[in-house]
Amino acid sequence: MMFKQDLVKATGAVVLKDEVGEEQKFQISTDTRKIESSDIYLPLKGANFNGENFIDNDNIFAYFTTGNKITERAKLVLKVENTLEAYLKLAQYYLKQQKGLRVVGITGSSGKTTTKELVYSVLSQKFKTHKTFSNHNNEIGFCQTVFSMASDTEVLIVEMGMRGLGEIELISKHLQPDYAVITNSGSAHIGRLGSLDNIAIAKCEITTGLNQNGVFIANNQDIIKKHVNFDGQKEYYSINDVTILEKAPSYSKFSYKGNTYELNVEGDYNIENALAAINLGIQTGMSYEEICKGLISYRPIEKRWEVENINGLKFINDSYNANPDSMKASVKTFVELYKNPVVILGNMGELGENEIEYHREVGKYLANINTNQNVKYITIGNLAKHIGEELSLKGFEVKNFDNNSDTARYILANLDNSYTIFLKASRSMKFEEILENIKRGI
Repeated sequence: MMFKQDLVKATGAVVLKDEVGEEQKFQISTDTRKIESSDIYLPLKGANFNGENFIDNDNIFAYFTTGNKITERAKLVLKVENTLEAYLKLAQYYLKQQKGLRVVGITGSSGKTTTKELVYSVLSQKFKTHKTFSNHNNEIGFCQTVFSMASDTEVLIVEMGMRGLGEIELISKHLQPDYAVITNSGSAHIGRLGSLDNIAIAKCEITTGLNQNGVFIANNQDIIKKHVNFDGQKEYYSINDVTILEKAPSYSKFSYKGNTYELNVEGDYNIENALAAINLGIQTGMSYEEICKGLISYRPIEKRWEVENINGLKFINDSYNANPDSMKASVKTFVELYKNPVVILGNMGELGENEIEYHREVGKYLANINTNQNVKYITIGNLAKHIGEELSLKGFEVKNFDNNSDTARYILANLDNSYTIFLKASRSMKFEEILENIKRGI
C-alpha cells in the first residue's frame, strides 16, 4: 500500500481533488470489477480499450486520470500524462521502499517461464519468494507482480517477455534487478525483429537496469556474449558443462560443477534451464542441500510437459507455445524416452517471411536425429505440413490434417493405449481442442 503523498511523488501527478487524510493508504487497482474502498483506480489504455471510460463507476472514490474529469463521489483525483508510465513509476517507487529485497529478472527466447518456476522452486527453499504469475511478463504484468508482493518478501522473480526492441529495456529500467538471467537467444519472434542479432540485442536489454554490483547469468552463446553490455560479474552455463548420469520419463540425474542433481522432469533442455537456478542458488548463498531440494520439488506448470490419461490414451501436452528451438529439443527428448511415440506438431507463429523454411528445418532436424522409424508423426496446419514433408522423405509415417477435430477422430480410430502421444505447437493452434474432443469421444 502507498500513502497519498507517495502516489504524487512517484508519478509527479497534479492533484485535482483531495478530500482524504495524510495517513490514508491506497492499493493500486486497474480493474473496476474488483475495486475496493481502499483502492485508487489507475485506468490503463490500449488499442481497443480505455479504462478512463469507467471512472464513473459507483465504487471508485479515488483515481488517476489523464484528463480533467472530477466525479462528485471522488475523494482523490490525480492527473498524469500517461497512466501506463505512472503505473511503471509507482512499481519502481514501491520496489525502492522494500529494504533488503533481492530482485531477479529472467528472459530468453524459450524456457523463460520454466526457468522462472525452477528458480522459484530453488530460492523459495531459503527465502520468502514472490514470482510473476503464469506468463504475465509484459510491462503491465511486471507492475501487477510488484503490487501483489507480500511486504515481507525477500526475493522477487520477474519474468520479462517482449515482442520488439525496447520492451525488456523498459521493464529492466524500472525493475533494476540484482540478478539478470537470459535462458537463450534463438529464433522466436524473428518475424518481428528481423534477425537473430536483433533478437539477442533485445534479450540483452535486461542489463539496462542491472545493478552494477549484481550478476549477469546467461546461456553460453556467442551471440549473447557479442551483444551483452554489462561490465560486472558474468556467469555463463551450458548443457556442455553437464554430465548426464540418467535419463528416464519424468526423471533426470546429472552432474554439474562437481555436484549431482536430480529433476522430476525429462529433457536436456530442462537440465540446462535448471543450471540457471543452480547458479542463482550459489550466488544467493544457498547450500547444496537446499538447491537439491528445490530442484527435485519442481513440477511443470499447465501445458508444459503435462501428462494426461484420457479415455485410455496417454498424452503429453507441451503445447503452451513453440518455436523452432523448443520444438526440436522437446520432440528429441520425447522420441528418445518413450516407446511407441506419436508426435503431433502444429504451426509455429511469428517466424516472418522465412516461416516455411523454419518449419522445413525442424523436419530435417527431426528426420536426422531420430533413427527410430517406429515414430508416427501427425502435422496440423498449412505450415506444419512442411515439417511432415521432410520427415516423409526419410521414410517416416506422417499424416497431415487441417484442423484439430479431424486429428482427434483419427486418434480415436487408429491409436490405443500402447502409444504415448506428444503435442507441440504455438498457442494459436489451440491444441487443447484435441484433448477436449478426445474426452467427448468424437
